Amino acid sequence: MGKCKEFYFPSSDGKTSIHAAAWTPDSTPVGVLQIAHGVAEYALRYAPFAEYLCEQGFAVVANDHIGHGQSVAEGAPPLYFGRKDGWRHVVDDMYALRSRTCAVYPALPYFLLGHSMGSFLARTYLIRYPGTVDGAILMGTGQQDARTLALGRLAATLIGRRHGFDRFNPTVHALAFGAYNKPFAPTRTDYDWLSANSKNVDSYIADPLCGGDATVGLFLDMLGGIAFIEKRRNLGKMDRTTPVLFVSGAMDPVGDLSVGVSRAYRSFVDAGVKDVSIKLYPGLRHEILNETERETVYADILAWLQARM
Repeated sequence: MGKCKEFYFPSSDGKTSIHAAAWTPDSTPVGVLQIAHGVAEYALRYAPFAEYLCEQGFAVVANDHIGHGQSVAEGAPPLYFGRKDGWRHVVDDMYALRSRTCAVYPALPYFLLGHSMGSFLARTYLIRYPGTVDGAILMGTGQQDARTLALGRLAATLIGRRHGFDRFNPTVHALAFGAYNKPFAPTRTDYDWLSANSKNVDSYIADPLCGGDATVGLFLDMLGGIAFIEKRRNLGKMDRTTPVLFVSGAMDPVGDLSVGVSRAYRSFVDAGVKDVSIKLYPGLRHEILNETERETVYADILAWLQARM
């Protein structure tokens, strides 16, 4: 199963201590996977998947992004990256974790997995730090049209200026997450869209470090990051030789029930990425690592990693 060690390192924002975890296999590692979690969750939620990979010989690392989990600066609101350059700082922290880990395992293949918001961060990472990972898995991602992004950013900016960027706003929350449950009506909870596995939904709701009220600033940062990664000129900055795997539940509303994730996949193909593939799981929703069929997802990801060692 391996061992888990928790530690902290300084964020690039100059004020936050970033909480991180490293899972080490009992045997000599054969590769490393770094995980970037989604909004309103945290790194240790990925412990079951990390332990599975440890059993297969992989070391796994993950950190809580600024404002999430145990990476909340004293006096700072949760689910807030900061007033300026928040998205950049979060991606820089991911690179810092990669650098620290590579110092321990300088000769091992190094992979990056981003889920949900973490997938958008990972896509930003591939643009800003090309060639620094040996492969990327983009899970629970999507693709929005430029007009929708522009309108969302305008609304969040106006609301933030009036009510504060470091605060929750119900209008912005509705814009960000309000439509996700609609495909699954009638619903049992506000989070049915996360998983067809009701036990997973209930665990998420019961976890004090999950959910919560995302700030206007976080939503604005995320929209800005999504706009950045969808620009063709930015996609052209990626290392086209870095293999990329898109994985998603076919019923994931973040990926517009497969339509959005397929668009994102196509944008990588059009950008000239030489090894890019897509896997959609029928019936599964957003958190495919926590669905009832998670063992199949685990095995598919492992096979992809091993094939690119």
